[in-house]
Amino acid sequence: MASILDEYEDSLHRSVSVQQSRATVGIPHSGYVNARLEKETPIFNKQRIDFAPPEKINSLVVSSNQLCMSLGKDTLLRIDLGKPDEPNQVELGRKDEAKVYKMFLDHTGSHLLIALNTSECLYLNRSVQKVRALSRWKGHLIESVGWNKFLGSETNTGPILVGTSQGQIYEAEISVSEGSLFSTNPDQYFRQVYTLEEESGPAPVCCLEIERGIEGKFFIIATTRKRLFQFVGKVPEGTEQQGFSSIFAVHADHLPSFREFPANLGFSEIAFYTPKLRSNPRSFAWMMGNGVLYGTLDYSRPDSILSDERVWVYPPDIDINVNKPISIVLTQFHFLLLLPDRVKAVCTLNGQVVFQDLFLEKFGLLTRMIKDPTVQQIWIHTEKVVFRYHVQRESRDVWKMYMNMNKFDLAKEYCKDRPECLDIVLAKEAEHCFQNKRYLDSAKCYALTQNYFEEIALKFIEAKQEEALMEFLIKKLSNLKPSEKTQTTLLTTWLTELYLNWLGILQGDPSQRNLYLDTREKFRTFLSSPKNKDCLFNNRASIYELLASHGDTEHMVYFAVIMQDYERVVAHHCQHDEYDEALNVLSRHRDEKLFYKFSPVLIQHIPKKVVDAWISMGSRLDARNLIPALVNYSQSASTEQINEAIRYMEFCVYQLEETQQAIHNYLLSLYALCRPDSLLSYLEQAGTNPNRIHYDLKYALRLCAEHGHHRACVHIYKVMELYEEAVDLALQVDVDLAKSCADLPEDDEELRKKLWLKIARHVVQEEKDVKKAMACLSSCALLKIEDVLPFFPDFVTIDHFKEAICNSLEDYNKHIEELKREMEEATQSAKRIREDIQEMRNKYGSVEPQEKCAACDFPLLNRPFYLFLCGHMFHYDCLLQAVFPNLPAYKQAKLEDLQKKLAATSQPSKSHHRPKDADTVSLGKGQQSREQIKADIDDIVAAECVYCGELMIRSIDKPFIDPQKYEEEMQSWL
Repeated sequence: MASILDEYEDSLHRSVSVQQSRATVGIPHSGYVNARLEKETPIFNKQRIDFAPPEKINSLVVSSNQLCMSLGKDTLLRIDLGKPDEPNQVELGRKDEAKVYKMFLDHTGSHLLIALNTSECLYLNRSVQKVRALSRWKGHLIESVGWNKFLGSETNTGPILVGTSQGQIYEAEISVSEGSLFSTNPDQYFRQVYTLEEESGPAPVCCLEIERGIEGKFFIIATTRKRLFQFVGKVPEGTEQQGFSSIFAVHADHLPSFREFPANLGFSEIAFYTPKLRSNPRSFAWMMGNGVLYGTLDYSRPDSILSDERVWVYPPDIDINVNKPISIVLTQFHFLLLLPDRVKAVCTLNGQVVFQDLFLEKFGLLTRMIKDPTVQQIWIHTEKVVFRYHVQRESRDVWKMYMNMNKFDLAKEYCKDRPECLDIVLAKEAEHCFQNKRYLDSAKCYALTQNYFEEIALKFIEAKQEEALMEFLIKKLSNLKPSEKTQTTLLTTWLTELYLNWLGILQGDPSQRNLYLDTREKFRTFLSSPKNKDCLFNNRASIYELLASHGDTEHMVYFAVIMQDYERVVAHHCQHDEYDEALNVLSRHRDEKLFYKFSPVLIQHIPKKVVDAWISMGSRLDARNLIPALVNYSQSASTEQINEAIRYMEFCVYQLEETQQAIHNYLLSLYALCRPDSLLSYLEQAGTNPNRIHYDLKYALRLCAEHGHHRACVHIYKVMELYEEAVDLALQVDVDLAKSCADLPEDDEELRKKLWLKIARHVVQEEKDVKKAMACLSSCALLKIEDVLPFFPDFVTIDHFKEAICNSLEDYNKHIEELKREMEEATQSAKRIREDIQEMRNKYGSVEPQEKCAACDFPLLNRPFYLFLCGHMFHYDCLLQAVFPNLPAYKQAKLEDLQKKLAATSQPSKSHHRPKDADTVSLGKGQQSREQIKADIDDIVAAECVYCGELMIRSIDKPFIDPQKYEEEMQSWL
């Protein structure tokens, strides 16, 4: 057997270990460093148990952390490895020369079978101290036991299988009561179910194993020295307790399937690997004469559970005639062979010896090796010493073996938490795929490695594998971090160039149509990828240049749409006369600026659709920005096309209710140019209030005059209140229109009369129609016959005016009579007023001594006072104080001035030597002036009662406290 040896010395145990060679230096191309600063712990780490047995060890078994050891002739030592300081010793109680031949411990560590060399068998349960003999088993030398892992418990084994040295297979069951002593014999039954034979006859049953598959199917594996038998059968659900007799009965007349090998060790041993507690074994290793048969267990197979079988021959230093192996143990990736003086570990993946441990002669010959399946510990003993192996990180180098076997998926699985190893595997896989011309797979793997980017790219370029190069770049791009913007830009641009080259090649080959479509879809997916969006947007100018250099207008438009560069898309459609497509892009994305920019072009070719699109945009478009397009269009368009411009302007005015003057002016100009009938209705609908009219009156007047729309001009004159001009122009159109204009200045009778005179002059002098002139007199009450007579020529007879003159004279008489009546009424009113004045002068009122002032409630007669007709009486100063704050500012100023003058007249003269006559004159003038001042003061202060007059009414909504003094007043109350 080939092996790779790596020696190291264990100073404590003086053992030599052989490990797989491992990389100890950094790998430059991978970017990882895998330097090991100290030796790793070996996979199989040996520990000598600190135990000195008083007698030699005959046999040792371990299961579920329970260890049982046979010492000397009659002693049994039980140790719970969870409590190693509390061993339990049991005496077998044998007086004869019987010795322990083998011991068997079930998977729970509860049931111990002790086979003696005298063909007897003893039983010991973990919960009791007394060993019981199994009477039904007597006369059989037990070689193997197949425990029932599905029905067994701590007190009952369930149906089990027992193999003897004579080749018989027995079915048995052992049960123990709940008490400390057996109530009955522990062996419930013991019956033969089959006999194993080789070519020479019955052969010892070396090993037995019972496993359950799917759908109630059971697999029983039994081995002899040279053969491995399989018994397969179903046990009906609910009858498992009845045992396995039905499975063996099927093969009563013919042999079951078996494997046979020619060489013979004199015995054989099979080991199983179970990954988890209470799960089925996954692999097996059968140690026999020709080597080790290794394989996996497939429970889905109908007839044989064994799968992927192969034989690993023994290493060259093992001679089955001299130093044949004694025991075998199987782990996940290795099987360990026990030799008399050493232990060898062989990798199940490649058959290489990866570990060897030599034992010193002082320990004696190695006797037995077993594994505790629950804790994955391996035990070895001699007659004097017990050793234990711990299995640590067994899969650490499995990735390398799988890699060397080209099983890259498994290799990656076992190094997924070690990036430096994963990188090596990926690089090896990539190289393997490249050599086998699987370039796409190679590119995917290379993209995940840390190998130099340039080397890999050149490798694909030299091989002329552009598709694989693209795949490599795509994968590399997807693995870049957002911060690696330069690398992202480089890869994105390069991929665009490669895609365009590849599409150009495929497009010219009709036979590659499907590949072209597939590549085009990939390219579009690449351009629209959210991860590439920012990079493509930032470098869109370069991408546009690449697309333009290849003449790929299709993808240029596609890329522009992705970049939301709709201006470029619309411009492209317009350049290629695809106006409908351009309008569809505008309508779909509803960008106002693009509408403003491209409407002048589109309106020239598809006016109706463009106007429909404008209308669908509604108020989002500012019609003022579209007027230039309409103006350019209408100047060279036909009447039918101008109607589209009018349709949009009407939509803006009537639907959107636009008030912008430019819009109304433009609509007005279109009406004046093409729809004079609509012009007048528009003007009338706009109204006659200049403040609510949105068009420019002067512009409208000039426009209508240029196009000869006189009625519209008349309407505009009326709105501008230029009634004379309106009447003058209306007389050129229609007299009735002029009459309607003449009545408009309702507040200016003089102007109205003047306008009607214009109409009358026109009727008389231009139309020479006397009857119509007389009709004007009846239409306007302001006109008289004498106003109209000067317009008539001298030859007109009076007969035409007889009735009008008579009516005029009657009106004058009525007016004179009315004036007389009004004069009489005025005379009577003057007479009554004089009488009222005289009566007021003689009116008086009486004041009682006890009367009080209505304001201060003090006696009224103590100071000057006022008496009002309503009966209220006030002191002069109280009334002044109440009235003054409520007077207007100018009256307050006048009152203060009068008070100052009054005070000045009351001061005595400073001159004592003036003549007497002068004094008398001065006093008279002063006295007269003083009385006048007091009268003026009375007119202001006592004009009305402060409680009953308008002053009180005006004060209803006045606050009780002046807001400016509110804070001050509030503080005064605190």
